[in-house]
Formats: sequence, structure tokens, C-alpha cells
Amino acid sequence: MTTDRKHLLAECRLPEVEDQLRRSPRILIPLGATEQHGPHAPFGTDSILASEVCARIARRVDALVAPAVPYGVSGDHRGFAGVPYVSVPTLSGVIRDLAVSFTEGGFKHVVFVNGHYTNSIALHAALFEAHDDLPDDAIVYGFNYWDPLPPEQSKAYLGFEVGLHANIGETSAVMAVDPSLVDLDAAVAEYPSFPGGPSSALVPAFYPPGKGRTSRATRSGVWGDPSGSPAEQGITHFEQIEEACIQFMQGVERTFEAYPERP
Repeated sequence: MTTDRKHLLAECRLPEVEDQLRRSPRILIPLGATEQHGPHAPFGTDSILASEVCARIARRVDALVAPAVPYGVSGDHRGFAGVPYVSVPTLSGVIRDLAVSFTEGGFKHVVFVNGHYTNSIALHAALFEAHDDLPDDAIVYGFNYWDPLPPEQSKAYLGFEVGLHANIGETSAVMAVDPSLVDLDAAVAEYPSFPGGPSSALVPAFYPPGKGRTSRATRSGVWGDPSGSPAEQGITHFEQIEEACIQFMQGVERTFEAYPERP
């Protein structure tokens, strides 16, 4: 794992945070989940990966990394043993309060880095509602960490062909962080069979709106084939994600500079 402890907010003392705010008032907040990732990968996969992405970005942009939000909008996994989840209003309220309080504390760039797809529903709603309570000079936004990837890299990490959950991309990335968390001997391959094919419009119509949809579509909890996931592949994914996210964030900052608030 690449985490540099000097970038972890939870391990900073007050003078260190004050110095950070004077030097570079940026903070990254990983959004994760606690949900099954098949018989081979850990429940904390989404939080682990979002935190690692934030750690890598923080070194490059001189930011602090807040503790990850470990629970997500994971109701679609209801039906699998031991899966907790929070509602969209609950997570949206947490995100909104974090955005407001971090800016009140002096952070000018507050970025939520999401590692669980369905959290994006709450993320966008929260920041939209928080807007009027944020300082005019603050840049506050969020994104899924895989979204900035170029198309070919994105398809190799998360896509209909390689799978969208507990697949070779996510599994190899977890192995790059801590291989002891993955049991490849237990890995199974499963691809839900949708009418019209896996990339049809039926997929988003089926998944996001209801609880228990993942447990209905896949018995193992896997969408993809994680077998043979090498840590080296995970390292490559992280390097690509890191570079793409840095470019994306720089573009966001330039956009805010180009379109300031009207007087």
C-alpha cells in the first residue's frame, strides 16, 4: 500500500493540519462500502480501493486524506450474509455535512472520491443541496475514481466484458494493496445473463432502483472472472487510475477558474 502517513488526517496533530491549510487546503474523502465481493475478496474492497486511490493522489497534489466513509448505498446486495447498507438520504446527509464542515474548517478544495457505484446517487444529491451553504471560493465536487480512465483502460478494469463487481480488475487491485486479503483458490467466475446481452439498457433499469437485485442476478456475488488476478495487474490499474484522476482534477480546477461566480 502506498499510503504516506503524513497525508492521513486521522493521524495529524492540530499544528500539522494548520500548516496544511496554509500551504495547500485540499482534502480527499474516500467513499466506500461494506459489502460482499464474492467468496474470494474482502467486504471492504470498495473502501480499500478508494482509500488507496486517494493516498496516491494526495502525494501528487499535496492533500490530506480523510478517513473513509465505510458504509454505502449497498441495498442491492441485500440477501447476502452480513451485508450492511445505508439509505440514500442517510449517506447524502453525511456527505453534505462533511462538505459543509470541511469548508468551515478551512479547506478550500474538498473532493469526494467514490469507490462504490451506487453511492453516486447520494453524492450528487448531497452536493447539489449543500451548494448554498458552501463558501463561494470553495471547490467541492465528487467523482467515481474509475470514471476519468480512457475508454480502453476503463473497459479492462470495470466493464461488461471483464465484469462489474469482484472481477479481475477489483481483485487484482486489492491484491496490489494487500494480497493476504484475497483467497484466489476460492474465486469463481459468474456473468449474469441478461435478455439482450450484458450491455443492454435493461441492466441499469434492473439494478439501481431496488434492494436485493445483485443477489437475484448472481448466486456467487461475482460479476466477472477474478481467477488468476495478478497483483502486478492491480499495480498497473492503480498507476493508470492515479494519472487519469490527477488530470481530471487539474481540469476541474481550471474549469472553476475559467468560470468564476458572477457578482
